Amino acid sequence: MSSGEPRVQLADGILIVTGKVNADTVVALRKQGEKLISTASGNLIVDLDGLVTAHSVVLSMLLCWQRLARQGGISLSFRGVSGRLASLAALSNLEDQLAGFGPESVHPAH
Repeated sequence: MSSGEPRVQLADGILIVTGKVNADTVVALRKQGEKLISTASGNLIVDLDGLVTAHSVVLSMLLCWQRLARQGGISLSFRGVSGRLASLAALSNLEDQLAGFGPESVHPAH
């Protein structure tokens, strides 16, 4: 797991998010992800296993990515969701809107 600057990269249909995301870094990361999503097609998995933080700005970013993906006809799903991020999504009534945030998909060790 990376604890440094947040990064997003696209590899084999998987958008991999790593690092620590906060209010100061989320906009740049969101824009990087949007560029990568706009080049993708079909189904895209967002891997959050390397994400160090569970913050409301992360949920906002993921919702922005999901909206962009839908507009481009891309199916977006999430994996490697930490228990803390899933709890935050549930408190915000967002777990049903983000595929992969249900209790069956969450990594309790995070």
